[in-house]
Amino acid sequence: MKGIHGTRKENLAKKEVRGINHDAVIFIFFLLLSFVLWYLNSLQKEIEADIRYPVKYINVPKGRALVENSQAKLVLYLKGSGYSILKLKVTNKKPQIVIDFSKVNYKRVPESRNPEYYIVTSGLTKSLAVQLMSGCEITSIKPDTLFFTLDKITVKSSPGVHDNNIPEKRKR
Repeated sequence: MKGIHGTRKENLAKKEVRGINHDAVIFIFFLLLSFVLWYLNSLQKEIEADIRYPVKYINVPKGRALVENSQAKLVLYLKGSGYSILKLKVTNKKPQIVIDFSKVNYKRVPESRNPEYYIVTSGLTKSLAVQLMSGCEITSIKPDTLFFTLDKITVKSSPGVHDNNIPEKRKR
């Protein structure tokens, strides 16, 4: 059948753009657009998520040294808007959770031969919320207890040449 604009096969050939059906391109575009709009809508709702953070200890008590057997990690379970959780997961380049020994209550493990201590992580919730600055609520923290070893620092004196015996020319 030939019409004003040519045959049906010619019309179909004109609709295809370099081997891609024009209708398929439009369909895929609107499918992706609907996915993006659905995702943005879901971010407005309150969701729950978990994020893992490495732990860094500061202000170790004087005369003690922190013995790190393995890198401690905390898993924070958060509740908040999708935007704030997405911001924490994407924009933060995995900052460390800082635990300040001068501000936390740590206790010695009972009947331990080594100087092992622990911190109950539920007591860190307020401090961690301040560090995150996200507007999310911390619902729980895993593990519930952090264990670490604080060894005493011992200074050994060794016999040697004292500064007083070095001639003035060499003291500089």
